[in-house]
Amino acid sequence: MRWQEGRRSTNVEDQRGTGGRKIAIGGGIGLLIMLGIALLSGADPATLIGMIAGGGDGSFSMDGVTQTGTISAAEAQLADFVSVVLADTEDTWQGIFQESGMTYLQPKLVLFSGGVDSACGYAESATGPFYCPDDEKVYIDLSFYQDLKDQYGAPGDFAQAYVISHEVGHHVQNLLGTLDEVHQLQARSDEVTGNRYSVMLELQADCYAGVWANHADRTRHIIETGDVEEALNAASQIGDDTLQKQSRGYVVPDSFTHGTSAQRMRWFQAGIDSGDTGSCDTFHAAVL
Repeated sequence: MRWQEGRRSTNVEDQRGTGGRKIAIGGGIGLLIMLGIALLSGADPATLIGMIAGGGDGSFSMDGVTQTGTISAAEAQLADFVSVVLADTEDTWQGIFQESGMTYLQPKLVLFSGGVDSACGYAESATGPFYCPDDEKVYIDLSFYQDLKDQYGAPGDFAQAYVISHEVGHHVQNLLGTLDEVHQLQARSDEVTGNRYSVMLELQADCYAGVWANHADRTRHIIETGDVEEALNAASQIGDDTLQKQSRGYVVPDSFTHGTSAQRMRWFQAGIDSGDTGSCDTFHAAVL
């Protein structure tokens, strides 16, 4: 994926190692890059950051928050990557909304480690990436990407971008009122029917991720050979049937909440092929 020259978002909050305190990054992403350079060169990152921030004790301050400790060069680059992908989704969805006479309200993306407090409650890293409609934020522990590669067999930067664009897809659903409508339907439904609504919601977010990829490539030429296959592989590896087979050896379709591997691949492909949100109406599709 061609991402290095992309715009960096100012809507990323880094809460890793802050005990819940927020550090805004985006405009400050250059600091992370310099930290990575320091680590690669053997310099003391705490000293470098202290020099940049005007401190002499190995601590630094961004937006009034003092933070101590270091992060690796790989973590710095990954945070930079996330900021670029988020910015790319901002540009894509802003354009799509404008074409429909609407205003796209950009979500925040929170980086955390271990666990995090959100407006939707406390969540641990094991939860995986998620979107909270109550504060309109996407949350991700970047260690998930290592799990995506090692545990799920889905490596690659475009697979990582697919994860972010899927969660942003939920934000789009929130802005359009889809999330609220589905939650109301689920409140009036039995568990099996409620799960089916959840599958429709998740597959639509997969399709929206494909729509983003289509627009981003047409306007910014981000896709390289093998990228689409990386995303499709990631979608396949996190299908409900695949995960259930791995964990228990059999599947229970009525308990599916995200869709099968084949469904997730098909709806992402529908989005990337068409680039049209109209192709993502999972709620009225004859076949999911």
